[in-house]
Amino acid sequence: MDTDFSQSMSPGNAGIMVLMGQVHAEKRQFWVRETSTDWWDRKVLQVWDDSQWLRNFRMHKGTFMELCDLLSPALKRMNTKMRAALTVEKQVAIPLWKLAKPDSYRSVGNQFGVDKSTVGAAVMQVANAIKDLLISRVVT
Repeated sequence: MDTDFSQSMSPGNAGIMVLMGQVHAEKRQFWVRETSTDWWDRKVLQVWDDSQWLRNFRMHKGTFMELCDLLSPALKRMNTKMRAALTVEKQVAIPLWKLAKPDSYRSVGNQFGVDKSTVGAAVMQVANAIKDLLISRVVT
């Protein structure tokens, strides 16, 4: 069966042609690429001592965890069918690392296993959470 698609491929006809088997629908692919978070999950959270936290994040681990608890109401996210949400700890760690190191967004993203756009979003979300939840407690 030979069909001239140039005349029959209007937007309304495309769905009908897929159903009739004349055009094959393309298989869907997930756009999320597999990334490794071993460095963050296994090394930083479980192995690093306070001196390593202070050197790399400019605060002790206890202070970091307290900050995460305070910011949690604004940063807590739900998992979706497409991907797991970033933990509050990772959302806070990304901008702290970016502020403490002269790394690019891409480099920070590679370090934490996220895309550079996620780094930018985390920086803005944490800054807004600090502004909304903590500034009035610290600045009078």
